[in-house]
Amino acid sequence: MEYLKPFTSSELSTLLKKRPNETKFGEHITLLPDFDNIYEQLLKTDVSYVIFGIKEDVGVFANYGNTGTSEAWEAAIKVLLNTQSNVFTKAKKIVVLGCLDFENYQSKLKKLDQTNKKDIHKARKLVSKIDKHVSYLISQIVSAGKIPIVIGGGHNNAYGNIKGTSLALKKPVNAVNFDAHHDFRAEEGRHSGNGFSYAFAEGFLKNYYIFGLHENYISEQIFSTIDKLKPIQYCTFESILVRKELKFKSEIQKALNHVSNSIFGLEIDCDAILNTPSSAISPSGFSVNQARQFIHLFGSQKNVAYLHICEAAPTPETETQVGKLITYLITDFIKAHESL
Repeated sequence: MEYLKPFTSSELSTLLKKRPNETKFGEHITLLPDFDNIYEQLLKTDVSYVIFGIKEDVGVFANYGNTGTSEAWEAAIKVLLNTQSNVFTKAKKIVVLGCLDFENYQSKLKKLDQTNKKDIHKARKLVSKIDKHVSYLISQIVSAGKIPIVIGGGHNNAYGNIKGTSLALKKPVNAVNFDAHHDFRAEEGRHSGNGFSYAFAEGFLKNYYIFGLHENYISEQIFSTIDKLKPIQYCTFESILVRKELKFKSEIQKALNHVSNSIFGLEIDCDAILNTPSSAISPSGFSVNQARQFIHLFGSQKNVAYLHICEAAPTPETETQVGKLITYLITDFIKAHESL
């Protein structure tokens, strides 16, 4: 498959740090023997989850955001592989597939100017190309009866996740988005801020719940739009943790009621987590533990189809911190779903 960089045994050996009397997560994961037909390979493989990364900043750039989301996959996989393998972590249930590596698109970004409208238009065209590869890979994984766990890239990839799942199941799907932003901007060319609006307009997304919107970053026009659409519901961060008009767990239940009666995708934007290095890092947000609780509750639903952790943008100084965060979120999800 074009742009898929397979995760190999030699790469695993390089990253794995074995210790006496310990067994690491990476020692028990499954790697595919070949990649000619991923769907067929997954059908034959006794696993439940397929982890892969997306290395791209194009969608964030095209939305006038800060780049760096292409680095999340490398940060996460280094930590995940060296987590302890034990009765809790379920490494034998997992295939690590590799990553969609859009290196040639990344190199094109270096020649583009974010203040130039023509260059933004070029970047948005590249995002549309990325969409095709993400949606195809997701459709193959879901069609094989596995759950994709997608790490990295901008939130533009929500579109490919939703479309790929919808195509595999031949019906629209729901989504819940743990996010400071709605990502329901106008269909003005693809970018990280309109994955859900495109998926909704094209009939791939049915019910959509936005959990924890920051009130300072929602235009009146968007409020007007989403308030008229019954399939779209939301709660704001301020209503839960600032004014305390609503309770965290009761709003989670409201979101569950809106999406979990049918197949749904679980989207986690690291912008929503307090002080997490991300494309739109915020001094105000949910705690890591609240994010973990959120993932646990939605991961424990039988209808969850995939997990997407996006927008993390680690630097060399914060790589380990981000890797640990993403690893906690991945393992929390798997633990929750395995409890069914």
